[in-house]
Amino acid sequence: MAERSQTAPEAGNDTGNEDAIGGNVNKYIVLPNGYSGQPKKGHLTFDACFESGNLGRVEQVSDFEYDLFIRPDTCNPRFRVWFNFTVENVKELQRVIFNIVNFSKTKSLYRDGMAPMVKSTSRPKWQRLPPKNVYYYRCPDHRKNYVMSFAFCFDREDDIYQFAYCYPYTYTRFQHYLDSLQKKNMDYFFREQLGQSVQQRQLDLLTITSPENLREGSEKKVIFITGRVHPGETPSSFVCQGIIDFLVSQHPIARVLREHLVFKIAPMLNPDGVYLGNYRCSLMGFDLNRHWLDPSPWAHPTLHGVKQLIIKMYNDPVSSRMSSAATGCWPHLGMEDCMGDILGQL
Repeated sequence: MAERSQTAPEAGNDTGNEDAIGGNVNKYIVLPNGYSGQPKKGHLTFDACFESGNLGRVEQVSDFEYDLFIRPDTCNPRFRVWFNFTVENVKELQRVIFNIVNFSKTKSLYRDGMAPMVKSTSRPKWQRLPPKNVYYYRCPDHRKNYVMSFAFCFDREDDIYQFAYCYPYTYTRFQHYLDSLQKKNMDYFFREQLGQSVQQRQLDLLTITSPENLREGSEKKVIFITGRVHPGETPSSFVCQGIIDFLVSQHPIARVLREHLVFKIAPMLNPDGVYLGNYRCSLMGFDLNRHWLDPSPWAHPTLHGVKQLIIKMYNDPVSSRMSSAATGCWPHLGMEDCMGDILGQL
């Protein structure tokens, strides 16, 4: 293997072996081995110090090839899947191969044709890389970890390019979305703060139903929807937003649903993990989906708040307008089974 690259003096200090990845790279400038002087066009600058960003280390293998290391989930080195980073200071028509070398997951959709996402400042709409340029394989040079390699050509020198595991959906984006709904003052949409995460981010609870269904004595059934317990499963936020958009719309079916049901939605159960760019865990390294049976108010405060609400609604179905209907917003088989276990113990 070719000698590894050096970095510019002002770059971050993310060095060491694969087990020594700390935080995200911060304006990390990769210089050819033996080069001294100011960076030139084509000396790529990597950055992941932004919301939901993740890239722990970069090593240049050759003039055009780079090994990229995912930063593990905070406080849990087992999970290394999500990546989200930018590249700038490129040359027009510069061709590269990026190898993401330390995936912890073996059964990835990349084996079945999924491709990473890319956008740039002049083309801000996310699009997938051509699958023919993406390869997923086990690599003996990296402890037999699975590696995802993709080829790319930078075509605009002034652009900043962003690459991601799949479509990002940040905590801030969802807060802006909920703020915009709240400003519409719809009499069938209610937003409240059910609790806070360890880092004091908001745990939102939405109620969507006709106002008549919230009056004392109403016995309408409740559908409880949760989303984003795993930060890297960003499609759940898009699904959740789609559900909300439909339920607050004037579509005839949406009106009927609001008249006959009460929808309770906790759309982002792991806001810290989402913000930090984790794949599966919370800030403290917990896979929250494994702690429904006994959530701690200090270690898993969002789960604790949701579970306490479900218990309250289950024990007082008339005043709370609650049936035992509960579902996940994304296909978590374990989630539904776990909810059934919770309610069965009451």
